[in-house]
Amino acid sequence: MTIAFTTILPLEGFRRLEARPELALKGKMLMVGEKGSEDAEILVCTFDYRVPRTLIEAMPRLRLIANFGAGFNNIDLEACRERGIRVTNTPQPVVEPTAELAFALMIDVARRVSEFDRAIRNGTGEPMAVMNNLSHSLYGKTLGILGMGRIGQALARRAVASGMRIIYHNRKELRVESLTLRETESEKWKADIIRSARFVDFQTLLQESDYLSLNLPYTPEVHHIISKPELGMMKRTAFLINTARGAHVDEKALIEALRSGIIAGAALDVYEHEPQISEELLTLPNVVLSPHTGTGTWEGRIAMCENVTDNIIAFIDNQPNKMNIVI
Repeated sequence: MTIAFTTILPLEGFRRLEARPELALKGKMLMVGEKGSEDAEILVCTFDYRVPRTLIEAMPRLRLIANFGAGFNNIDLEACRERGIRVTNTPQPVVEPTAELAFALMIDVARRVSEFDRAIRNGTGEPMAVMNNLSHSLYGKTLGILGMGRIGQALARRAVASGMRIIYHNRKELRVESLTLRETESEKWKADIIRSARFVDFQTLLQESDYLSLNLPYTPEVHHIISKPELGMMKRTAFLINTARGAHVDEKALIEALRSGIIAGAALDVYEHEPQISEELLTLPNVVLSPHTGTGTWEGRIAMCENVTDNIIAFIDNQPNKMNIVI
């Protein structure tokens, strides 16, 4: 059984695959486009690599697409359904790194860390004085979370530890009773977060949040869920944090809101037309930019490789209950 890769990944995360005699993984990754890759039965693709119908049709023996990432909008799922190709993802390893970066971006934009760093280096900042170089605190403020899934809850845990209040909007309200036995025993903090966080409607979320973090997956239904009307409902002192998907936000409307003071600032790890970043965002002082690196830690990448390995081994052993199944 042959595995093809779209991207070179750390081999140390796939060591268990090398121990499987039915897999032709001998210390070297067969890359898409190389001779023999068209006959692969398993494709490992990364979240930034598009897997369109044409690629799927060019691999007639393909049975499994093991996506390296939590999102899967990079894959033509309809083409996979037509062929009966299984698709998996890696939701768990991305949780803590992404929540960590969202929290870091929130601190950065609130306390103007990157802005001050640039000013000091360029010699353009205000002199050090009691009423110069002021910024905003997180303590005592309200964090609004749009999409209270794993990452949203992990972000909430960090925010609560910093003295923030949590409100959130989801498709449905979270309840402690819905937690699995494993979650209530090994991750007791989840129950505490659910009890302390307040479920609100979307409009209330926009109106009451001092910091609004987007942590929901992308679907066509939530394209531009934050646009001119939504930005207009936010506090003029509010900050927008986006580590989810760039297309959640109408970037032109956001730029205008930042320019005109409709909101105070934004911190972005994702962009509507990435890898291109709007020129206007590069010049605004009240914006912190990060190069789509929410999951980008060495530890996180290895863990994602190991999660891909789990999915592949479970697929080979016909144990779907051990797979992170998309379709």
